[in-house]
Amino acid sequence: MTRECSLLLPRVCAALADPRQPGSDDTCLEKLLDWFRKLAAFDPTMKLLQDNPCLTEFITSVLALPEPRPSTLSFTLRLAGILAASKIRFQHLLQEQLLVRLFGRDELLSSTVWEDASVRSGWVEGVRSMMHHQPALHFFCYGGDIDVIFTLQGDPSLFVASAASQLLVHMLTFSVEYEATARIIPNDCDLPVCAKMIINHVEDSLQSSSASHIEQSLKLLSNLFGSCRAMWTKVLWSGIAERIEYFLMEETVQAKHMLPNLVLNMARSPAFCSLKRRFWALVTSALEHLTPVQAGLLAVGILKLIKCPRHVRIQALTVLLQPMDCILRAASQPLEYTGLLDKSVSDPTTVESLLSSKSSCASLLCQTLAHLEDLMSLISLPVHLPYPSLVRSLITILQFCNGSLSPASPLGSTISQILINSFRVQRSALGVLAALPEQRVCDTLIGSLLDVLLAYLESPNTNSTVLKKTFQATSKCLVHLQELSDSNNQWQQTQKVLEDVFLVLQKRLCSPCWEVRDSSLEFLTVLILYLRDHSEFRQSLLSSEVPRLTENLLEDPEGYVRASAVTAVGHLAFITYFASESPVIGNQYNKENTVAKLQQILSTDPEGFPRRAVISIFNKWLKECCTGQPEETEQFVSRVIQTVEHDLDWEVRLGGLELVENFCIHTMCRIGHPEYLYAPVSSAVTSSVHHDESLQIFCRTKLFSFLFRSLCDCDKPVGQKACEVLLVLRSHFNAIDALENSQGIEDSPAGPGILWLQRTLRQGSLAQNFPTDGGSEVDFQDPETVILALSVIDLKELYDELNKTSDHVEKSPQSLLQDILATVGTIEENEVDCY
Repeated sequence: MTRECSLLLPRVCAALADPRQPGSDDTCLEKLLDWFRKLAAFDPTMKLLQDNPCLTEFITSVLALPEPRPSTLSFTLRLAGILAASKIRFQHLLQEQLLVRLFGRDELLSSTVWEDASVRSGWVEGVRSMMHHQPALHFFCYGGDIDVIFTLQGDPSLFVASAASQLLVHMLTFSVEYEATARIIPNDCDLPVCAKMIINHVEDSLQSSSASHIEQSLKLLSNLFGSCRAMWTKVLWSGIAERIEYFLMEETVQAKHMLPNLVLNMARSPAFCSLKRRFWALVTSALEHLTPVQAGLLAVGILKLIKCPRHVRIQALTVLLQPMDCILRAASQPLEYTGLLDKSVSDPTTVESLLSSKSSCASLLCQTLAHLEDLMSLISLPVHLPYPSLVRSLITILQFCNGSLSPASPLGSTISQILINSFRVQRSALGVLAALPEQRVCDTLIGSLLDVLLAYLESPNTNSTVLKKTFQATSKCLVHLQELSDSNNQWQQTQKVLEDVFLVLQKRLCSPCWEVRDSSLEFLTVLILYLRDHSEFRQSLLSSEVPRLTENLLEDPEGYVRASAVTAVGHLAFITYFASESPVIGNQYNKENTVAKLQQILSTDPEGFPRRAVISIFNKWLKECCTGQPEETEQFVSRVIQTVEHDLDWEVRLGGLELVENFCIHTMCRIGHPEYLYAPVSSAVTSSVHHDESLQIFCRTKLFSFLFRSLCDCDKPVGQKACEVLLVLRSHFNAIDALENSQGIEDSPAGPGILWLQRTLRQGSLAQNFPTDGGSEVDFQDPETVILALSVIDLKELYDELNKTSDHVEKSPQSLLQDILATVGTIEENEVDCY
C-alpha cells in the first residue's frame, strides 16, 4: 500500500463510520472491497491489520453505533469477511470479539437493521469470504450460526436466498475436501461433522410437508451436483434417492418442476454415471412421469450428453418429438400418415390434452420447437433426428397457423383453431426451419415447404417479425433448391420459384412498414451472397424491379433501411458491373452513379448506420479488387479517407482505417511484393525512398496524414488501429531505429515539423488543434519526410499508452479513497480530493 493510501485510509474509515454523514456511493464501496480482497489475498499475514489499525477501529466504531446505516453495516460485514479469510487474521478478529458481534446470531439478528436485505446479503457474503480455513468452518457449525444460513435459504429476497444456498454448497464441499481423507468415502460415518449437519438438514427438509423447504433442499442439491463432481456425492445421494424417486412418482408434489434440473446435473456428473443401471433407471422414470413441459427440458439436456446409454437417448428423443408426432397425427387423413413415433414414452393423451387446451397449446409447442432449434445448433448431435417427418410436422404447424389446412380429426380442428395467427408459434417453427442443416431438408418436401413459405411472404397478415423469420427460412430453402437444380438440371423449376420470390420481394420493398422493407433488403443481400454465381438467379433478379427499388431505398426516410439498402446495393454491384460476364445491357446500371450515391451518403447522411454500411461496402469492394484500375483505386481511396477523417462516428473512422489497411495490402501485392504487407521487405527494396513506388502511392493518397491524425483521435479504438497500421508500415519500409534519438533532426529540412509532430502526439486526444488539409507543419505527402517521421516517432510507446485502460488512473487505490471522501462529504477541505 502506498504512503498516500495509508494516510487517506484512516480518514475514509472515519468518514464511513460517522453517522452524521450521508452514505458513500455503492460503486465506490464495491471497488474498495475489491481492492481489499486483492490486498488480503496477496498477503495473508497480520501485516495488513498491523499497518492499518484504522480497519479494526472502523469495525469497532460501526458496532458501537446504535443504528448504523444499512449500507455501512453491509460494507463492514463484507470487509470483516475479507480480512478473516486468513487464518491468523481470523484468530485476531475472534479474540477481539469482533466476529462474534458481527456474525453472532444473538446481537445482529435481533436488531432492526437485520430487516434490510442489504445487511443480510452482506452477512452471507462475509461468511462466504472467510470460509477458507477450518477455524471459520467450526466457528459457524459449532456456534449455531449455521441455522441462520438454513433460515436464509427461504429469505424473501431471492438474491439473499440464492447466496445462502450457494454458501451451504460451498461449506459442504469445503468441509468434505478439507477434513476428509482423499480416498473415496464408503459411507456417511466417515463424513465430517459440518457436512453431516448440512446433509441431515437436507434430508429432514425433503421429508417435510412444507413445499418451500422441499424446494430449498432440491435447489441446494441441484447446485451441489452441478458444481461438485466428486465421488463422495454418492454418499449424499444414497440417503435421498428413495425420496426423489417418490417425488417423481407422486403427481401432487408441488416442487416437481425442480426435478429436471436436478436429474440433469446428476447425469452430467461422472459420479452418478458410474451407478449405471440404477441411475439411468431414475432418468427414464423421470422422462416417463414428469409433465411434457418438464420432461422436454430434461430430454434436450440428455440428448446433449456424450456418455449416455442408447436406450435412454432414444427415450429422450421420443419425449421431445411427442408433441410434433401428435400434430402430424391430428392433421393427417386416415391411413395417410401415422406420425413420427412408433410408440410413446408416456400416455399420448397427456400431450393431446395440452395441445387441445388454449392455455397450454402454444406454450408446449414453443418450448418443444425451442429445444429442437437448440439441438440443431450442435456441431455433432449424438442421435439421428427423423428430418423428413420433422419438416412435415413443421409445415403442418405453419399451415395450422395461417389457416390453410383443414384437418379431418376433431383434435386437429381444435389445434387449428387455437393456433390460427399465433405469432409465437410461427416464429418458433420458422426458427427451426432456418436452423435445419441444408442437406437435411428432404428433396421431396422442398416444393411443399417453399409453397408454405411463399404463402407467408405473400400474406398481408404476416407479422413483421414472422416475416423476417420467413425470409431466413426461405433463403436456406432457395440455396438448397439451387443445389438440387445444379445436380439434376431442373433449372426451369428453380427459375419459376425465383420469379415468384422476386415478385413478392418487389411488393415487400414498397411496404409502408420500415421493418418489412429492412428485412426484405437483408433477405436480398443473403440471396446475392450465396447465389450470385448462378446464371438463372442473376437473370431472374435483373429482369425484376428489385434492383431499381433497392437503389430507390437509398433515399428511404428510415436510417436503418438506408443502411440495409447500401449493403444490398453494394452486393448487387457484384452482379451488375463487377461480374466478369455482366448480363447488363445498356445504361440501366451505372457504376459511377452508384459509387457517387454511396459517397454522398458517406459525406452527408445524418445518421451513423448508413455511413457505417457505406464504409463497410467500400472495404468489401477493395478486398475483392473491384474498385477499378490502379489509378481509379488510388483516387477512390483518397476521396474516401478525406471524407471519413472528419466523420463524427468513430466506427466510420475506424472503417476508414481498415480501408487504408486493405489498400496497403492491395498495393503491395499489385506492385510485386507477394510476401504481403505484414512481412518486412529487404533493405535493398527500400534503399531509396524516392523510388519506392508503394511509398509514393501512399503519400499521394494522403494516407499518412490520415493515419497520424488518427493517433490523436478522441476514441481509443481509432488511435489503436492507426498505430497498428503505422507500426506495420514502419516495419515494411525498414524505418526502424533509423535515428536512435532526436538529436540532429533540426538539421533536416523536415526537422522542426517532426519535432512538432512528436509534441502533438504526446498530447494524444487533447491535441484538438491538429491541423487539417495542408495546415500541418509536416508534409505528409513527401516520402522522405514520412520515413523520417516513422523513424523518429516512438510508435511502440504510443501503442502501449493507447492500450492502457481509460480508467487505469481512476481505479487506483488512492483515487478510489479520494472518491469516497468526496462522496461522503466530510469537510470542505476534502472537496479537492474528488478528481
